[in-house]
Amino acid sequence: MRVLITYASVGAGHRRAAEAIYDYLKNNRKDLKLELVDILPFASNFFRFCYNFGYPFLVHYAIWLWGFFFWLTEFELTRWFSRKGALIVNYLGCRKFAAYLIKEEFDFIISTHFLNSELAANLKLKNKIQSKLITVITDFGVHPFWVSNGTDFYIAASELTRDKLLIMGVVEQKIQASGIPFSPSFIGVQNRTQLADKFGIDRNKFTVLIMTGSFGSGPLKEIAASLRCQAQVLVVCAKNKKLFGRLQKQNLENVKVFGFVNNAQELMAVSDVIITKPGGATITEVLIMELPVIFISAIPGQETANVEILAEYGIGISPKNIQEIKSIVVDLKNNPRKIEKLRRKIREIQKPFACKELASVIR
Repeated sequence: MRVLITYASVGAGHRRAAEAIYDYLKNNRKDLKLELVDILPFASNFFRFCYNFGYPFLVHYAIWLWGFFFWLTEFELTRWFSRKGALIVNYLGCRKFAAYLIKEEFDFIISTHFLNSELAANLKLKNKIQSKLITVITDFGVHPFWVSNGTDFYIAASELTRDKLLIMGVVEQKIQASGIPFSPSFIGVQNRTQLADKFGIDRNKFTVLIMTGSFGSGPLKEIAASLRCQAQVLVVCAKNKKLFGRLQKQNLENVKVFGFVNNAQELMAVSDVIITKPGGATITEVLIMELPVIFISAIPGQETANVEILAEYGIGISPKNIQEIKSIVVDLKNNPRKIEKLRRKIREIQKPFACKELASVIR
């Protein structure tokens, strides 16, 4: 069977989930012929520009406007019009991708972004392709754009995510709450002592990891400064070169600064608490590593929905300011039993076999 795993390179979460699926199937399903494809190279120049620069611009400089757009497309009274308009714009901008799906005639299409799913589902409804379509929802909340007639199967991040899909009218037989796929590098015992030596940090100090996705957004510098007298702080600046330069220049005691990293699992393994943005893929990785999590800088819409879902499970703390972050960290540091209680809650909802259970659907 020919299987397409497709994503949109907007942020890192959709790509990471798609790569995890691809790697698992490549190693465990020799009967499949696989392709891993980003939709954006197939898009028109203007469409690609909007995705590559429009979204980062809005979440950095006009977050209120992004929140308004999200609400407009989610609100029931405006949903039908916004969905129809988006479908037309998406098809016109991604006609090459639609032609690619028609030409290649895949047996299965696995999509980790709603744009790809919508285009494939629309082609199915028009009988232009016969592929089975599996949509992997890479958030714990569910925006209506994730749901498309013509989708054969939905992979949900949690049981509460599944319940959201049921409310939206998806039949239960089409949903599997097996979790967001993640890299196998997050599974397995990590030797904290060896990793601490590798990073040049004190293995015995209470350690806080701060990382907020590929943009390195949020008040990371201020948080690090406020915590450095209470804990050992690891700050991942990712692609935020200005932040990296400023923190390097400050050379704060008890603060270790990193740029873009591809070993987040190792940094998590040497940490006691993580402060991060509530992206779906990041949450999944944090749950697998059983790290108590403090959420900051949530993007209105998908990330605030993620926070709400995790809160129902009793996981994740959302402080209002830096002083509150400091108080939470100090409390966790002084109360190891609270950390263990949070880890028990995490173990109740983590989905360590996400890729394996997804693979069982391909038959």
